[in-house]
Amino acid sequence: MTQDLDRLAEWIGNRESDIDYVTVPSVHRLSCTLDRDDPRPKDGDPLPIGWHSILFPRVVRQSQIGPDGHPQRGDFLPPVPLPRRMFAGKRITFEGELRVGDEVKRESVIQSVTPKVGKSGQMVFVTVRTEISSPRGLAVVEEQDIVYREEPDPAAPKPAAAPVPAPGTAVWKQVVTPDPVMLFRYSALTFNGHRIHYDHPYVTGTEGYPTLVMNGGLTTLLVFELARANAGSPLRYMASRNVRPLFVNRAITLCGEPAPDGRSAKLWAEDDTGAVALSATAEFGG
Repeated sequence: MTQDLDRLAEWIGNRESDIDYVTVPSVHRLSCTLDRDDPRPKDGDPLPIGWHSILFPRVVRQSQIGPDGHPQRGDFLPPVPLPRRMFAGKRITFEGELRVGDEVKRESVIQSVTPKVGKSGQMVFVTVRTEISSPRGLAVVEEQDIVYREEPDPAAPKPAAAPVPAPGTAVWKQVVTPDPVMLFRYSALTFNGHRIHYDHPYVTGTEGYPTLVMNGGLTTLLVFELARANAGSPLRYMASRNVRPLFVNRAITLCGEPAPDGRSAKLWAEDDTGAVALSATAEFGG
């Protein structure tokens, strides 16, 4: 294991590029998944901030899917020899606009591979930097953190994670209770085959969670939507961390506390016990 982890640094600097399209059907389907009553989109409409998450899914042949439903590792992403993979957080800068009908280009690079040891055992954090460009130039710069973990010892006691206190006093607030259909529709839109989001026997029997796990990207998107609905100017930058899993059929409270000048805000999501599951800072611009 130690030798395998030492070799992972060889993947730093690995690059990948792709082309995708902002289409009317995909934008319309995401709008409906978010339960919005938007008019049907048309070419030239601006893509709402954060909705680029439906672009550039990882698409591989069925024979190249790993046991957890993710693509096997070792092509672009490093072959981390740890079985559990989770979305840990991201930092996004919005440089320009994406529009329905755009052909968009993506350039991604492995920015860092960092082994660590935590309370749950061996972990590896992989950071991927991505630039997304429209025909008008650079639109989105995103750094995404992926964490890989080892399998827990089923006989070992499971320590309860200490709840993270809310970072502020909620001025904006919305409660969303995701159900399996919402999670499935988002996974279908993003071509996400991770079994923890739809395979109940797998997620409870193999991964050890109590029920289906909320998609971290969908939670982040819901926080974007909270800011979009309440802020007085467009979101230009957001840094978020996923600190606690969320589950289907359990209420999620989305919260925001804007700064007095309206140029920034604290954003977070609480689980049904009131514990913070995602925390973020946002900056707004004209």
